Amino acid sequence: MRCGGIFDVAGREEIVAELEKKSSDPEFWNDPAVARKVIAETNLHRAVLTPFQRIATLLEDAELLQTLAADEADEKQQAKALDEAVGNLDEAEKQFGRLEMQSLLSERFDSNNAYVTVHAGAGGTESCDWADMLLRMYSRYAEAQGWTVSVLELQSGDEAGIKRATIQVSGGFAFGNMKAERGVHRLVRISPFDSNSRRHTSFAAVDVVPELDDDVDIEINDGDLRVDTYRASGAGGQHVNTTDSAVRITHLPSGIVVACQAERSQHMNRDKAMNMLRAKLYEMQQDEKRKDLEKFYGSKGEIAWGSQIRSYVLQPYTMVKDHRCNVETSSVQKVLDGDIQMFIDAWLKQQAKQDAGE
Repeated sequence: MRCGGIFDVAGREEIVAELEKKSSDPEFWNDPAVARKVIAETNLHRAVLTPFQRIATLLEDAELLQTLAADEADEKQQAKALDEAVGNLDEAEKQFGRLEMQSLLSERFDSNNAYVTVHAGAGGTESCDWADMLLRMYSRYAEAQGWTVSVLELQSGDEAGIKRATIQVSGGFAFGNMKAERGVHRLVRISPFDSNSRRHTSFAAVDVVPELDDDVDIEINDGDLRVDTYRASGAGGQHVNTTDSAVRITHLPSGIVVACQAERSQHMNRDKAMNMLRAKLYEMQQDEKRKDLEKFYGSKGEIAWGSQIRSYVLQPYTMVKDHRCNVETSSVQKVLDGDIQMFIDAWLKQQAKQDAGE
């Protein structure tokens, strides 16, 4: 980021004007990679400027409504104007709160896109269905933020749900927010797959890594890779290819496996899979060769009891609780529909306090 801070509005406006000038050049798309980078940087700055402009408008409107109320002789009209002014001030406060949370996203890749992978844990169909529910939850959350979601890989369960899926979430500060979701998620409910209607506990693991910038140098030797091609699978229709265009890459020294089946071109799928591999290898290096995974998956790396970061209980009562921050809500359906910002914000605040040594 090239400006002095997240609230440097004037600096961001100057940068956006400069970038928009570049994008208006007739030769702008001669180099698509550079063009996409310019557009991504423009959108990143707009992600801060747009809320700021909205806040300024709300405050100006509130001031105007207060003036109109003071000059209004009719008590009903006066009360209506004051109510609207208060509503604008409340909304401005809410919008500024979101910007304050965004100010916590200051690490190197927080503003980047994110790769989100959901793995079903032990438990067969139950866990596969739970993994599918999580994938839907994250897709809904991302779309509510105005981000775009692309399914890169999807392995269906034997009877229902998914064994594993990877999505690319593209938008300003996608990784900064989504990184809060990395860990094991636990579901307790009456199983829809159990003819005796017994209560079951299911687990799924979520991994989140940033899409890396081009200037991040990760050395990958071709001899360390096993590349497999296969026919893409899915729910049917346009998502199923009729050729072996899907690509799975295994990095033999680390055991990391990535796959992509989003494109019809095998070459494009390989490029996307390699980008994911770079990102995962970078995270592994940052975590000191996977030692930090203990923080997310437990000391044995199990997707099972005792290692969860969050529990979602549907029976015998309804509650979602984040065990890291002790934040909870009884609005389980809203959470499963993508309303997870409260947990993300609480985790970000907790991390900021830890970094500050409080």
